[in-house]
Amino acid sequence: MIAVIGDIHGCFYTLIELLKKIRKKYKSVEIYCVGDMVDRGNFSFNVVDLMMKEGIRVTPGNHDYMFNHFFRQPMSLFARSWSMNGSETTILSYEGYENQLETHLNYIESLPLFYNLEGIFISHAGISTKYSNELSANYRENLDNLHDLIHTDYLTERGVLWTRDDLLNLGKIQIVGHTTHDEIAFDEEANALYLDTGACIGRKLSSVVIDGGEIIDTIAENTHINDII
Repeated sequence: MIAVIGDIHGCFYTLIELLKKIRKKYKSVEIYCVGDMVDRGNFSFNVVDLMMKEGIRVTPGNHDYMFNHFFRQPMSLFARSWSMNGSETTILSYEGYENQLETHLNYIESLPLFYNLEGIFISHAGISTKYSNELSANYRENLDNLHDLIHTDYLTERGVLWTRDDLLNLGKIQIVGHTTHDEIAFDEEANALYLDTGACIGRKLSSVVIDGGEIIDTIAENTHINDII
């Protein structure tokens, strides 16, 4: 059994309360996150620091990579896109914590682009149907074979950090964030669950608890106003 949290976007106090709710109900559950820890909300530094200290398993989002690239690969498209995607609050959150920036950048670089678990596949934006022509007919038998395809294509519009395409049915439940919905949304055809419920725009931070590929619970926390004002 695992719990998976949607896009946090700097909403630290909302995250703290959601974690309390999850752990009160499921004390020893392992916790994952679909990424986008930073930008837009006020406390990106605190979110990244907490995820590291708590050992929460994260797949990085496009915002996490834009943040990383801004400092590590400043001429990349990711770096140049960051200024238009909520970077201001992230920069402000690191004031006084500049000596920890390098550690956080290293942490983001170390995160896997996906988790392929029993009955569950977790990534930030998901696996686009546009990959279907590049996969063998029996691709579902070993999804680890997606590794090379994902890692050579993650910077593109169809990549696992950015895609808004319909998602490929992987033969197991696919859990993603990136595309915002009012509520947790399930795409039956793709067997895909969307967890971004707009914490950074004043809605809520959502999570799902899954056991053996079956959804057994959803837990959410309304956005705390100090995270975004």
